[in-house]
Amino acid sequence: MSERSFSAEASRGLTRRRFVTGTGSVLGGLALLGPTAPTAYAAGTGEATAARTDSLLAPIESGARIPVLVVGTGYGGAVAALRLAQAGVDVHMAEMGMAWDTPGSDGKIFANTTRPDQRSFWLRTRTKQPLCQFLGYPIDKDIPRYTGALDAEDFAGITVYQGRGVGGGSLVNGGMAVTPRREIFPALLPTVDPGAMYDVYYPRANQALGVGSVDRAWWEGADCYQYARVGRKHAERSGFPFVFVPGVYDWDYMKQEAAGAVPRSALDGEVIYGNNHGKKSLPKTYLAQAAATGRVTVSPLHEVTTVTPAAGGGYTVTLNRLDTTGATVETKTVTAGRVFFAGGSVGTGKLLTRLRDTGALPALNDQVGKGWGDNGNVMCGRANHLWDPTGALQSSMPTAGIDNWDAGGAFAEVAPLPTGIETFASFYLAITRTPRRAEFRWNPAAGRVDLTWDRAWKQTSIDAAKTIFDKINAKEGTVYRSDLFGAYKIWGDHLTYHPLGGAVLDRATDNYGRLHGYTGLYVIDGALIPGSTGVNPFVTITALAERNIEKIIATDL
Repeated sequence: MSERSFSAEASRGLTRRRFVTGTGSVLGGLALLGPTAPTAYAAGTGEATAARTDSLLAPIESGARIPVLVVGTGYGGAVAALRLAQAGVDVHMAEMGMAWDTPGSDGKIFANTTRPDQRSFWLRTRTKQPLCQFLGYPIDKDIPRYTGALDAEDFAGITVYQGRGVGGGSLVNGGMAVTPRREIFPALLPTVDPGAMYDVYYPRANQALGVGSVDRAWWEGADCYQYARVGRKHAERSGFPFVFVPGVYDWDYMKQEAAGAVPRSALDGEVIYGNNHGKKSLPKTYLAQAAATGRVTVSPLHEVTTVTPAAGGGYTVTLNRLDTTGATVETKTVTAGRVFFAGGSVGTGKLLTRLRDTGALPALNDQVGKGWGDNGNVMCGRANHLWDPTGALQSSMPTAGIDNWDAGGAFAEVAPLPTGIETFASFYLAITRTPRRAEFRWNPAAGRVDLTWDRAWKQTSIDAAKTIFDKINAKEGTVYRSDLFGAYKIWGDHLTYHPLGGAVLDRATDNYGRLHGYTGLYVIDGALIPGSTGVNPFVTITALAERNIEKIIATDL
């Protein structure tokens, strides 16, 4: 058996701390018993995903003066907040999404993948699932407009999936915590010392994220990973290495799910709209530790719209407070000594581009907005023979992939298809080597920021993925599924889960994320990484943030 693992520092026994008090009940937000029937959220019912720390939630007051404002609560922002607080700096975080700590009438915080309701999508009236058809039938549903957990943001030629809420993308990803192979790192971030990253910052990030590996002996017999074992068999019979990957799920909890001892989460298909129990998202790791310092506060449902230099030093920041329909109910202005942009690749790239080109921050250089990529994401499915069932019960947390990076430029996650019925289908998310980079551009006529992506660029990713799946289909006598992404459409080439770039390190910023043109403005998220990591990117985003904030604290504060 050809089998190897990506390396990661695992951490066990991280305590779960109660993190943030509720915003889900502030305006009587909606939950659904069915796909279209709204009922009121009720605080205190059921089991919350993240436990509560009332001191963390402290919506910012207009006119306030704060030492540091962090825009966003995803991986980079969470690292910055924790390390600044540990260094004795008071930090306020502004988050456009909700806190996601208050259960609905079903006793759950997040919606189920196969039963989406208004909690699922950010300000849509109809779901836009990555897999939009099944067996020839459309599966998207009408939902009430609401500030849900998953944003499907549409640009010309591509839909970008992003997390919305305190914890950012950690709320809605599959938890695969992959450290890139060291030999490919210089091509990813050429101005960053690999030695420091692999000796110090990757281990630090993995430990703090709670990364661990599934019990292989249990995995071999678990019904919920039959789909992955079928994927292994097909990969190895075609000569491809099958690679186990660490993750941030509580694997002991998953074993208890399988035994029927605890409420199901991964084994109830929970993933793209949030996970109610076992996943170690940021509210259970970095943000819980930040809350424990007593120096970090957060304003959910607050969107930063403007940042300009303040007359007395620092920066004047304008924020809109949103309700759960997305309407602005209050506009606030605060003064921040320093601002860390951590709204994710799209959020940061769009905001900085608009601030530069509308004159709010005109000294930002011409590299702002550039270097954006999709991490080479493309999806596909294969129709297996009847003697290769993949299982009705499938864990939503993937554990492995097929590695053809060196020969074909592709790494393919063996992904779940948690429909609750036998599909005889194998499903994959491929990460591919792609040279394509787009840029954000301000469109003054439309009053928005556009992205210069071309759908035709995905052909490079399709070709790379085909180096794996054409060979497997030929060996197994199987075919591609053509009913998952539209009628007679094989490839999910319309999306990315892994947006990167838009304010690239050592181009738009210096080599530690300081924006050129302004003292006290920083980028500390995936916008720093030029378009690709070759693997799932959140561990690299976290490790790079650890590197950069250590330098900033030592030299700037």
